Amino acid sequence: MAVRGVNRTQVIFGATGALVLVGALVFRPSARADAPRVPTDDAEVLEHLPSSRDPAERQRIELRRTLAARPDDLRTALGLARLDIETSRKRADPRYLGQAQAALAPWWDRPSPPAQVLVLRATIRQSLHDFDGALADLDRVVSQAPDDPQAWLTRSVILSVQGRYAEAKASCQPLRALVPAVVFTLCDASIDALTGGAAGAYDRIEQSLATSTGASADVREWALSNLAEIAARLGRDDDAAHLFQQALALDGDDAYALAAYVDLLLDEGHDDQAARLVADRTDNDNLLLRLVLAENATGARGASAHVDLLAARYDASRLRGDTVHRREEARFVLGVKRDARRALELARGNWAVQREPWDLRVFLAAALAAKDPTAAAPGLAFLDESHLEDVRIRAIAQSLRALR
Repeated sequence: MAVRGVNRTQVIFGATGALVLVGALVFRPSARADAPRVPTDDAEVLEHLPSSRDPAERQRIELRRTLAARPDDLRTALGLARLDIETSRKRADPRYLGQAQAALAPWWDRPSPPAQVLVLRATIRQSLHDFDGALADLDRVVSQAPDDPQAWLTRSVILSVQGRYAEAKASCQPLRALVPAVVFTLCDASIDALTGGAAGAYDRIEQSLATSTGASADVREWALSNLAEIAARLGRDDDAAHLFQQALALDGDDAYALAAYVDLLLDEGHDDQAARLVADRTDNDNLLLRLVLAENATGARGASAHVDLLAARYDASRLRGDTVHRREEARFVLGVKRDARRALELARGNWAVQREPWDLRVFLAAALAAKDPTAAAPGLAFLDESHLEDVRIRAIAQSLRALR
């Protein structure tokens, strides 16, 4: 499971028992926080607003009306917050997280809010990289309601992001009796895939998906994107590309899966194809980064404008004291600005907070570019201890060790 950076897919278990996929990703800052920018073309699209014809938007409008009339209606507040969290994931727009928090406002600061509020508060905190706060909320939930599957799953995700794999795997175990088999397998095997058991984890997920004929499209998309990431780390790029395409066929709006697929294309040198896939997604910082990297590689016209736009967003993020974009900014500074020392500083700061494969890759790549293997020592030690299988990370690590 991993801001893409990383696949941090979770499942929200709604009041009806339905599974609704959400992910705590690295979200872009609000476009309103960017430096003022005057369009040069009357046809330029500044933002895509949700259509009232969208069923989810119609549902959101109705829930907001109900909640405005009865702000203490917990059931309505929970439904609206879940919908806003899911929308924030799909659109990579943090403003919906703020709306989710607003829906939960009557319970947010209570000494003992309901368990369902704690789970959603933890999800929001996780997306903002307040991992300790999120874990504190979830620990309270599982102590009070040990049969809450969302709490166990979200807890496992956060621990995995921090590189605390044994604890993350232990947090998956209660799910065996609480969720469909494919969901338990995704939780458990995804950790195996990060700790030296990638091939076996791939086979387990693939088999579980094949036998889970009743799995929802959301769960299937989650499984396929996990399989794609494992295949990419194992160097099975053709398999990974096919799996990413299958996942995106189920949910073409999944910004996380799209970013992961574009990363694969960039690794393979398919820069033009990568740029085409994200050319109209400049509202999303993570996808804009991929566009900038692709255009930088090909020398595309208009690349400098996108570089300036992304740099302005990172500047605005820093002014707000927002540190959730350090990995992405490190990639930008390393790959576009060619400032290895600054990239290493950003990557090292990010590594202190989260330790997913891309966090490690950026950290080691920046140290290699800076010709500073000593700075990379914590990352190299983590690679050895975790037994992570990733052909590209291993190649970078080998080059770093050759500098010693």
